[in-house]
Amino acid sequence: MKKQQLAQIQVSPSPEQWPAQVDQAWQEQMILQYAPLIKYIAGRLALRLPSHISLDDLISSGIIGLIDAIQKFDPSKNISFKTYAEFRVKGAILDELRSLDWIPRSVRKKSHVLEKTYAELERNLGRPAEPEEVCLALGLELEEFYQLLDETKAVSLVELEGLWKAARSGSDYLEAELSDFLQDENYRDPSLALHFSELREVLVQAIDGLPDKEKLLVSLYYYEELTMKEIGEIMGCTESRISQLHTQAMLRLRAKLRDYFQTEAPERKR
Repeated sequence: MKKQQLAQIQVSPSPEQWPAQVDQAWQEQMILQYAPLIKYIAGRLALRLPSHISLDDLISSGIIGLIDAIQKFDPSKNISFKTYAEFRVKGAILDELRSLDWIPRSVRKKSHVLEKTYAELERNLGRPAEPEEVCLALGLELEEFYQLLDETKAVSLVELEGLWKAARSGSDYLEAELSDFLQDENYRDPSLALHFSELREVLVQAIDGLPDKEKLLVSLYYYEELTMKEIGEIMGCTESRISQLHTQAMLRLRAKLRDYFQTEAPERKR
C-alpha cells in the first residue's frame, strides 16, 4: 500500500471535529478509520523481522498505541492526529519487540562487528567500502558475507525513538516522548531545535554518500514507501538481494550517526 493510498484512507480530523471529551463511540470510530495504518506500519516492520514474530502480535501492539494516541491527543497543538498516531503506533510496536528481546545476543554482536568494520574502512578509504573489501577485513568469503547480512538484517531497524533518546540526553525533557515533543510547541527549545537540525543534516549527507544502488533503495523504500519486492522489480534484483543492500545501507548510516553522537554531540555539551 503506497503513501498516496494511505492518504486517501486516513484523513485526520480537524481540531473543530475532535470532541472535547473522547468517548467510546469516537474511539471505536478512530480505530476503524486508522486500522489500515496500523496494518501498514506492522507489515513494513514485519518484513525485516524473523518469521517467528507474529504479525498479529505487532498489530495488537499497534492498536494499543493507537488507543493511547486517541486518549492523549490534544487538538489545540499544531500537529495532525495522523502524524501523532503514526509515532504512537510505531513506538508501541517497537516497545513490544524490545520487551520480547527478539534479537539474540550473538546476532547483535555480529551486527556491531559489521557496523564497526564498515565505519573503519570508510574512514580509511574516504569512500563507501565495497563488499569484497569488507570480506577481506573480516576474513570471509563473499557467500559467507551475504549470509551474515541476512542474519543481521533484523538489527537494521532504525528507530527514530532511539535517535530521540540520544538527542535529548542531558536535556530538560528526559521524561517526554518524541510524539509529545512534536505535538507541543512548548517543548521545542532552541538547543533541541538546533540539535535536530544538525542531526538531519548529518543524515542527509550520510544518505548522499551511499553507493548509487543503496541511495536509490533508501529513496524508494523510505520516501516512496515501496516494498522490497517492488524495488527489486525496478532495480532488476531479487528481493533477497534488495534486503541485503538495505542492510548494508543501514550499517553505513548507523555508523555515521554513531560517529556523530560520539564526537559532535559531546562537544556541544561542554
